[in-house]
Amino acid sequence: MPNPYIPILTKIKSMVSENEVNDIKTFELEFNNNEDYKAFDYIPGQFAEISIIGKGECPIGIASSPTEEGTIKFTIKKMGTVTSAFHNCEIGDTIGIRGPLGNGWPMEELKGKNIVVIGGGFAFSTLRSLILYVLDDKYRKDYGKITVIYGNRNSGELLYRDVLDEWEKRDDIDIVLTIDSEEESWTRKVGYVAAVVKEVAPSSENAVAVVCGPPIMIKTAQSELEKLNWKDEQILNSLEMRMKCGIGKCGRCNIGDKFVCIDGPVFSLAELKNMPKEH
Repeated sequence: MPNPYIPILTKIKSMVSENEVNDIKTFELEFNNNEDYKAFDYIPGQFAEISIIGKGECPIGIASSPTEEGTIKFTIKKMGTVTSAFHNCEIGDTIGIRGPLGNGWPMEELKGKNIVVIGGGFAFSTLRSLILYVLDDKYRKDYGKITVIYGNRNSGELLYRDVLDEWEKRDDIDIVLTIDSEEESWTRKVGYVAAVVKEVAPSSENAVAVVCGPPIMIKTAQSELEKLNWKDEQILNSLEMRMKCGIGKCGRCNIGDKFVCIDGPVFSLAELKNMPKEH
């Protein structure tokens, strides 16, 4: 970006409600200027600050993959003033974007490796981006076996049902879905994500685990991976929930000498263990 403080203007092309209670929506944005779109060069795992004039801005992980050309997508949960304003938007409304920001998933380092994706709740957005990227015909040969473990509180919270259905039809990716408690019509796994990680027991051989979700899910899933002899360097986490200004100016995301918005949000467990403990 020429000026990191000035948003690029886009318009809402489409909106999709992702869950039964209608508090999570995916917004597809179209750039007003095609040159701005070309300059928005991102990789899976990065985020952006998106804004509504007069309401404010908030940091959101990019849900689309660079392989989905022409537009960019964000999945937003209705939680506060700005996110509620997004949910009240209509097709054609103007949205500002600052980004892409952060370091994203290390796609070059993942080449040649099996990838175990572990996600929970609406934090699955940047994992959607990663999975779509590695499954694309242009890149699929660069990556090994893909295993996805994805959990939610209940079946009504399951996101991206269309792409999940498409993935389940493929023979080069294993999809494991779980919910916290039993439901009459649910035929998949039941239990917390960490318990399912233990049950599935993904092999650490020539593999990398990519983890994103609520803090307690990340902590417990990592613990199970460690019991399965995964090394700290093989476990990647996204701390996207800590994002604030996005450019290292406000100081609200720093951990020791690291700024999550600049040095992250993606860190290996080895990196995290070398950071100061938070109190």
